[in-house]
Amino acid sequence: MAIQHAVLALLAHGPSHGYQLKGAFEAAVGPQWGPLNIGHLYQILDRLSRDGLVVSAREPQPVKPDRVVYEITPDGRAELDRWLSEPSPRSGGFRDDFFLKVTAAARTGTPETVRSVLANQRGHLMRELRNLDGLRRGAADPVVGLLLSAASRHVEADLAFVDDAESALLADGGATLAALARDRPVAAAPAEGTGPSRAAG
Repeated sequence: MAIQHAVLALLAHGPSHGYQLKGAFEAAVGPQWGPLNIGHLYQILDRLSRDGLVVSAREPQPVKPDRVVYEITPDGRAELDRWLSEPSPRSGGFRDDFFLKVTAAARTGTPETVRSVLANQRGHLMRELRNLDGLRRGAADPVVGLLLSAASRHVEADLAFVDDAESALLADGGATLAALARDRPVAAAPAEGTGPSRAAG
């Protein structure tokens, strides 16, 4: 889980309590991630404690209740080093709600349905891209700016997929969709020079 390793990375700079970690995480990753739920953070800290990757101690406060301060252990530093040394596969693989939506729309055999699905997604992605661009221009932290740029590139790739889907499903006047609706494979066009030969005459 990437968040637990991000928490270890924050604790590698020194002991901290929950709300400090929440603020440091949100400042480090920028607005495109969204706020970190404090309850979820404490679940992560409990798990790290059970795994021996952090230790905790109660710190008395003059007026407020005692707060719990967390500190990374040698095992936690080793786990952080291991995580940093490995490549990161996509967390969800290539399973995506929109892929399934395109599949369902295509199987209706109706060009209007496919156009509507693709247009809705394109509009959503364009709004998301404009929002990310605005956030990136206002980012003072260079790492946050870099993360926002990466998020924009993901959105641009999703927009390219929408364009690909439009070309693959709508460019032939509905023949591909009609074949999909009949649940038959669409025959690939023969490569140049591989079709039936014609006798020279």
